[in-house]
Formats: sequence, C-alpha cells, structure tokens
Amino acid sequence: MKIQKHLGRKIGDKIYYKYVVVIPDEILEESGLKAGDELVAEAGKKELKLKKK
Repeated sequence: MKIQKHLGRKIGDKIYYKYVVVIPDEILEESGLKAGDELVAEAGKKELKLKKK
C-alpha cells in the first residue's frame, strides 16, 4: 500500500491536498469493512490506525 497525494483545490496561491490510501480487496474483506463505511483515524509515531465509526 502507498499513500497517494492528490490536488484537492487551489485558491489563489494556496494549494490544498488530500491523501488517499488504496486498500487491497483481500485486506478489506479480512477486516469486515466495505466501501462506504465511515472510519475514524488514530495517529501515533509512524503509525495510523483506522477503525469503523
């Protein structure tokens, strides 16, 4: 998996980005999550945890 950086919008000279993580089908099925589920994120040192809301 990789974190992808996408241009969100540009207002004047300011550029805003959004970040996307593509999760492989096998991992998504194992987790019991599906497309459209709302997630919450917890961040730590070099770690990101996603949980179903």
